[in-house]
Amino acid sequence: MNAPLKPRSGGEILVDALRIHGADTVFCVPGESYLAALDALYGAREAIRLFVCRQDGGAAYMAEAYGKVTGRPGICFVTRGPGATNASIGVHAAHQDSTPMILFVGQVGSDFADREAFQEIDFRRMFGQITKWVAQIDRADRIPEYVSRAFHTAVSGRPGPVVLALPEDMLASTAQVADAGPYRAVEAHPGPADMRRLRELLAGAQRPLLLLGGSVWDAAACANMQRFAEANRLPVACAWRYQDLFDNRHPQYVGDVGLGVNPKLAQRFKDADLLLVVGPRLGEMTTGGYTLLEVPRPRQRLVHVHAGAEELGRVYQADLPINASMKAFAAAAAELAPVESGAWQGALAQARQEYLDYNAKRPLPGELDLWEVMRVFRETVPQDTLIASGAGNFSAWAGRFYAYPRFRTQVATSSGAMGYGVPAGVAAKAAHPERTVVSFNGDGDFLMNGQELATAVQYALPVVFLVFNNGLYGTIRMHQEREYPGRVWGTSLVNPDFAALARAYGAHGETVRRTAEFGPALERALACGKPALLELVYDPQIITPNTTLDAIRAQALGSK
Repeated sequence: MNAPLKPRSGGEILVDALRIHGADTVFCVPGESYLAALDALYGAREAIRLFVCRQDGGAAYMAEAYGKVTGRPGICFVTRGPGATNASIGVHAAHQDSTPMILFVGQVGSDFADREAFQEIDFRRMFGQITKWVAQIDRADRIPEYVSRAFHTAVSGRPGPVVLALPEDMLASTAQVADAGPYRAVEAHPGPADMRRLRELLAGAQRPLLLLGGSVWDAAACANMQRFAEANRLPVACAWRYQDLFDNRHPQYVGDVGLGVNPKLAQRFKDADLLLVVGPRLGEMTTGGYTLLEVPRPRQRLVHVHAGAEELGRVYQADLPINASMKAFAAAAAELAPVESGAWQGALAQARQEYLDYNAKRPLPGELDLWEVMRVFRETVPQDTLIASGAGNFSAWAGRFYAYPRFRTQVATSSGAMGYGVPAGVAAKAAHPERTVVSFNGDGDFLMNGQELATAVQYALPVVFLVFNNGLYGTIRMHQEREYPGRVWGTSLVNPDFAALARAYGAHGETVRRTAEFGPALERALACGKPALLELVYDPQIITPNTTLDAIRAQALGSK
């Protein structure tokens, strides 16, 4: 006979559900609206690590990055009102990047609802467009049901964020309820007919291109796709911010497609007669503003593989749409009999050489040579280093010149929001304490969530933070010079001494102004055993790896 169920508070039922579903890490900013859940997390402190952050946006970014790194839903708790609005930036990033994440938001008590009570927001309306599901749990005895659905929703099909609102009185109330079992991800598999048609299309192609991207990958899926690409001698590109899906040093890797795409690779994309797109949504960044493929019917024959059925045909009509997880499709592709064709072998070698030429060193002004910085960086850090990157022109140095060697060495967001690099670095180190983690940040980018350096210090997470300081909102200044040359306004920055700021937090901090200083400073940062920040002060003329601000302005003035 089953023992009677023990009464538990809503907070205890919720935290027990997190444990059952395998959550081992929670990021939060504490709030009075979910004190009962915090108390339950205290009771589960041996099983669930709690990282208390300094701003709700940083906490949400950490949960998103944790979900990206682990493949399991990142968990975040914030309070109502301003906590939720701050955290929405991380939810939006998870939505655009298809990252599994669950945000729990404290809510006003049910007796105050719909009165515009203190910090009250209707979260169903607020988060509706940027989540897979948003709901409010009004009864403690339904918590197991809601949390189970949240985990299943976050990881199945196209992964993404879920938001659950937690009324304060619900968390404090008690209920006798059975727990649900752990979630199981539901994955679609390609059918035999799909794989036969894929091989037929490949056999008839003269200029194929394989493009990898999106989420729901693991190391085995990447290895299987490499087997497939090698067996068929296919040129392989990766979507922007997903360069770690294929070894960038491999002779078949030909570059990434997105912001700053190699013009010759963009042309190859347009000229391909078969595009095999595995994982990306084919959104604005991946398609060059929807110019590399015509909407809705591309000139190229298109095979589009995606985990979410709703994405297939959303913008582009594919000749062969395949609804499958990356793991299932890659396993099937690896077993597919290779196509005996030499039609594209010469083009493959040429495409690889174009990639190498595009990344060849160019002369740029200033005493700090960022090309040399990246060469030293590549030769110094271990191959399994995790690179976390924020948003801005500076990120091209990490995106183009690191040469990602294996799966899950890149953690970046394609949403374009700034302030991601610091919290992503903290989360990556929390997920993989045994690995080296380096966070790339711009000066404006760093100051949007740089206070999370305090979180790294508090939890003794020895992340190395690089801050690229050119005194500008560089991306906006670049566009400003192109559109309104010489009319500089609103894009200059006066920055603190970042190295001194790091030391004030209790981290190691150094300033690097000359090329020769970088290598020794990096060695010291990696060896210091605590969070470290290197401020890289460089000439603001270096606006991209390929050009200067003066060159952009001259070209813009010459065209007017």
